[in-house]
Amino acid sequence: MPRLRPDTQRARRDHILDAAERRFAQSGFHATSMQDICREARVSPGALYVYFASKEDLIAGLAERNRQEFQARFAQLAGASDFFAALAAIGEAYFVEDEVHCRILCTEIGLESTRNARVGEIHRSVDEFVRTSFEQLFQRMIDEGRIRPNHSAAALARVFMVIGDGLFWRSAVDRNFDMAKTIPDVVEVIRQLLNPVEQTALRRPVGPTLEEAAE
Repeated sequence: MPRLRPDTQRARRDHILDAAERRFAQSGFHATSMQDICREARVSPGALYVYFASKEDLIAGLAERNRQEFQARFAQLAGASDFFAALAAIGEAYFVEDEVHCRILCTEIGLESTRNARVGEIHRSVDEFVRTSFEQLFQRMIDEGRIRPNHSAAALARVFMVIGDGLFWRSAVDRNFDMAKTIPDVVEVIRQLLNPVEQTALRRPVGPTLEEAAE
């Protein structure tokens, strides 16, 4: 059998992950069998097991893909000139534009992490990556004088995680909840927590201006 090109392998792997994502979100981790995923993906068991040996392997693949997606979105946030506009855009992407089954799956993985040691390890590693990313960004913003919060970067990151978890849970369990209307309010709460410094204050020169020195 000829060896598949790397891009073809990635496409097939992603196709299987997409099918697993839909089935896990629809039926739950335990009620979904590997055969269910084969039927959803329209692949043979042999083709599935080439890429994933178990449901835990599928969860690991989904978690890694989610981490990479977060990393790409976070890079845009970290490099944005307007942090809060970029934050609102990420909120729109995660909680309005993404399919609802993506948010349901995050909730399902979180619940399964309390029962399955391997899933718990996977979940905690992604969670820690997200928390650390925000803590480092907030500390950099503090060091650059862009924000003057009343709490440490570590505390801000922890609160940020709780807010994010709440948004994922609410958007997953309440289909009638208006996330598009809520995101601007959440961003405003975060703005107050971070206490941004006005850009004019950042640009003001240290010491007297030329006009002040001449007087």
